Amino acid sequence: MYETLTMYERSFPAIGERFFKRSAWPTPEEVSAHANGDATFKMLYGEMYYRHLHQATTPTAEERRGAWENYAALFEALATGEANMQLPNLWLYDMVDEFVYQYQSFAQFKGSPKRTPEEVSAIKALDAKVWNQAGVVSLLKLLVEKSGIVQVLARERAGEISFAANEGYSATSSNVLPTLGYCAQIGLCRLHVLAGEYEDALAALDAIDLDKDGLFKKISGAYVTTAYHAGFSYFMLGRYTDAIRHLNEGIQYIDRLKFGAARPHALPLLLKRQDQMYALTAIIMALVPGQQHSVDESVSLGLHQKYSAKMNRMAEGSVAVFDELFSYCCPKFIGDGDNQSAYTAQYTAFLEVVAAHAIIPKLRGYFEMYASIKVDKLAALLEVSVDDLKASFKAFEEGYTVKEWRGGASALDGESTYCGDMRIVLEGDVVRTEEVKRAKSAKEFLSRVNKKLETSLEDLASAKPLLLKTSAFVG
Repeated sequence: MYETLTMYERSFPAIGERFFKRSAWPTPEEVSAHANGDATFKMLYGEMYYRHLHQATTPTAEERRGAWENYAALFEALATGEANMQLPNLWLYDMVDEFVYQYQSFAQFKGSPKRTPEEVSAIKALDAKVWNQAGVVSLLKLLVEKSGIVQVLARERAGEISFAANEGYSATSSNVLPTLGYCAQIGLCRLHVLAGEYEDALAALDAIDLDKDGLFKKISGAYVTTAYHAGFSYFMLGRYTDAIRHLNEGIQYIDRLKFGAARPHALPLLLKRQDQMYALTAIIMALVPGQQHSVDESVSLGLHQKYSAKMNRMAEGSVAVFDELFSYCCPKFIGDGDNQSAYTAQYTAFLEVVAAHAIIPKLRGYFEMYASIKVDKLAALLEVSVDDLKASFKAFEEGYTVKEWRGGASALDGESTYCGDMRIVLEGDVVRTEEVKRAKSAKEFLSRVNKKLETSLEDLASAKPLLLKTSAFVG
């Protein structure tokens, strides 16, 4: 197992960088001849072959078809057969992540207006099932169903077993299908976000307890992907406190990875994702100001260093900055043959939210100058009628009222709460604000400090053994 993990993490990337930087690896057919034609070996090698092909070259339509067929055969074989081997969890997660990425890449290739006539013809010649969204979803759901992972995680949540304690490994059975099923749930979440289906994205994660130290927190890519896509889903659903909670954790996690990344070649992608999460957090801070208490001090400092000027411009109503940051931090949406329309639909929905929240920073600006002010005077300053101003007070209250997760089996659960740090009070013809005081919980503070300490100790500790007894496993 250790040897496999080392080869996967270090040896193969090094060989690819040295000998195949801009070209394909030897084909699966060529290599399988040296492995006695083993079908499982050929499919596993094919998974890495097509992944490298997407990284080093621009695959043709025919090569994309080959990648689809290899993934379909591999996942169906692993879901329906007996996998008598152990594989590193990192590789298993990367399989699912790359599968979703290659679907996204094909959708962008298919919908690109820059395709040549030859490429258009090649795409039309492909079977309609190749990288079809329904087929991608079906394969991921097959892994979830056949692995029985939902039932396993239900037992873990009930305290009967601890799937995460051994990271899915077992001395008596293969980890392949259970871990693939687990990771497929994260893949489904990502897939639904690409389609703009945010409630479905969060529902895909229902079996995973996102607030506990599950398996996804032990695989860097899985943790970051979950934090980003759950955060973005909550953001688009207007659940800003829940979005900040996940983005805050994701940003801190990547900060820790900077100093001990086992895969330095993957670090630039993680840093870009971190910056996207910072940008998304900046947008939320501009839409519902006063959320500084929700982020860690290190995140608050990073946010100030990166986006303070743009946050100020957004507070002043600069739609151009909202546009810039949204287009940077959002995923590459996929539509039914028209990806630009898919983006436009999500962007339009976002702008409607920006317009609805525009009154919040305006009113806050005046309330920071006036302890109290007559309604007609404030209306004159804002150049609106008194009736419109009173409607704005209602919009202020509604803008700060969000649904917030307070525990529950589903990520979609939640209760209505007011997340602002001030409230508008109308007394006759005078309006004033009152501070919303948040109760300081010693239990929450100590829990947060304890969690930070545990995380730091885990980061400093030497690598824990993946297996207690490597000789007990085949492969």
